[in-house]
Amino acid sequence: MPDARQEHWNTIFTTKAEEAVSWYQATPETSLRLIHACGLPKDASILDVGAGVSRLPDALLAEGFGTIAVLDISAAALAKTKARLGDKGRVVRFIVADLAEWQPDLTVDLWHDRAVLHFLTEPQDRAAYADALRRVVKPDGFALIAGFAPSGPERCSGLPVLRAGADVIGALLGPDFDLLEAFEEDHRTPFGGRQRFVFIRFQRRWSSSA
Repeated sequence: MPDARQEHWNTIFTTKAEEAVSWYQATPETSLRLIHACGLPKDASILDVGAGVSRLPDALLAEGFGTIAVLDISAAALAKTKARLGDKGRVVRFIVADLAEWQPDLTVDLWHDRAVLHFLTEPQDRAAYADALRRVVKPDGFALIAGFAPSGPERCSGLPVLRAGADVIGALLGPDFDLLEAFEEDHRTPFGGRQRFVFIRFQRRWSSSA
């Protein structure tokens, strides 16, 4: 299954233009607003998982953040991001990994996921995702997770998806993570369609085990 996932996403990112996928955003406005709400210093460490060719690292670098990592199962996607960033990307760490199998070697102040958890439809893959998140996020750190809301699409990129609210995702992360905010909003696709997303911001408790 992991090899099939990697092949699927490499095909997507090698055959489609950046703006030709439904999740494309020229500016990740909602993610940035949630990151700002965390009040992080500019030397905070930020990890964007399932990053694809997202413009989030561009925006974070422009704001002065200098400890950024981006992770994706597709080497093709990360190669595009690295090329786009050019010299600015020298401070960005690029990690090619399947979140369902990843063995983290870093800790961060903020975990950002827009539209990757909802592709993990198997319970064991979601459990591995949550385990990686708990290993990576520092006590008092944040987790920002966005995916299809319960009323969102049933499929994306030819794949079935998990549609879930804050209760389901909070239960997945466990009691060490406090829910700070959750809301739904529509994402307007490049093709004029609308997809209902839920955005959730958690903070890890100081007393939790890192």
